[in-house]
Amino acid sequence: MANNRIRIIVSAFILLFSTAKLPAQEYSVATNLLGWANMGTMNVEASYGFARRWTAVAGVRYNPFTFQRPKTGEPMRNRQQSYSLGLGFWPWHIHSGWWLSGKIRYQEYNIGGFRSPETREGDRIGAGLSIGYSYMLSEHFNVGAGAGVWAGYDFFTRYTCPRCGRIIDSGKESFILPDDFILSIAYVF
Repeated sequence: MANNRIRIIVSAFILLFSTAKLPAQEYSVATNLLGWANMGTMNVEASYGFARRWTAVAGVRYNPFTFQRPKTGEPMRNRQQSYSLGLGFWPWHIHSGWWLSGKIRYQEYNIGGFRSPETREGDRIGAGLSIGYSYMLSEHFNVGAGAGVWAGYDFFTRYTCPRCGRIIDSGKESFILPDDFILSIAYVF
C-alpha cells in the first residue's frame, strides 16, 4: 500500500513538471520553517506557474522522530508522512503578494506522549484551504507567511501507551484541523 502511494506521488510530480513550457511558467521550491520547528518535521513544497495567476502545488512532509520527555523519559512523538496536491491563486502575479490555495491531502500519523502516555495513529484524508502573503526578497528568493485549515476523515486507533499497545478505541470520524502555520522561504527559478 505504501509503495502505491509513493508511485502516485512520484507520478503526480512527473506530470506536474513535465508539461510544455508556457510563457508565464515559473517554478519554485519552498520549505516551511515553522514545520521544521514542529519536532523536526521535514517539508518541501514545489509549485509550477502555469498562468499569470495560477500555480499547481505539490507538497511532502515527513517526521520519523521520537523524543523523550525530560523528567519521565516517556516517549513523545508527532510522526507523520503527508502528501498534498493543489492549486494556488495569486490575485496579482504568481509568487508575489497575496495568495489563496486549495489542496487535497493524505496523512499517515502516529502522535502521542504530550499530556499523557496515550498514543493515536491512523490515516487522514481530506481537503484544505490556506491563505497567505509572499514577499519578494530578490529575483529568486521569497519569504511567505500564512495559515490554513483542512477537513476530512480520520481512520484511527488509540492506544493506552506507545509500548504496551493496548487498544482503547478505533474507528473513523470526521475532523477539522489547522493545516498550516506558515513562515516559509522559497527559491523561485
